[in-house]
Amino acid sequence: MSVDKFVALCRKDQPPEALPETLRALYWDARGDWAKAHKVAQDITTADGSLIHAYLHRKEGDQGNARYWYDRAGRPVHRGTLDEEWRAIAEELCGKVPT
Repeated sequence: MSVDKFVALCRKDQPPEALPETLRALYWDARGDWAKAHKVAQDITTADGSLIHAYLHRKEGDQGNARYWYDRAGRPVHRGTLDEEWRAIAEELCGKVPT
């Protein structure tokens, strides 16, 4: 899936049923529902889930918790803007979705 297609999906009121949980978490964040995005992310036990979790806590302003999740993801703390980070994560995850 292209990131542009995913961004277009984020304009819809509900995510598609087949959307992977990782992208579902980013979908809810893009829709402005941090709590729902966090609920989805905290149930994803992979490094990708930890990365999303880190981003969400960084967005929340909880830098200590974000650092913990970046460590769990095996990633450095992102230093760019939140929009840049969201896009980078989305691009990476969209690349894992079979077309």
